[in-house]
Amino acid sequence: MRSGSPRIDHHIPDVRDGLTRPQRIVLWVLHQTQQELRGRHVPTAMLYGRVVEHINITPQQLQRILQSLGAANHHLPLPGG
Repeated sequence: MRSGSPRIDHHIPDVRDGLTRPQRIVLWVLHQTQQELRGRHVPTAMLYGRVVEHINITPQQLQRILQSLGAANHHLPLPGG
């Protein structure tokens, strides 16, 4: 029987690339959704709706994952530009 709490190993970075399981799922879902939208921007609400089909995560946790992956800063001006 599975408990409602996440497994501890889901939060340990993988030695291959340093990503946790939730980070990997978010990136995979983001990639799949971008392909469906033909490269267009994926709204966070849409991404969240698709991510929760795979893992139990709050909107705040998704936001933290996106920030840790640098997605929250993609629209900032480039230095010197």
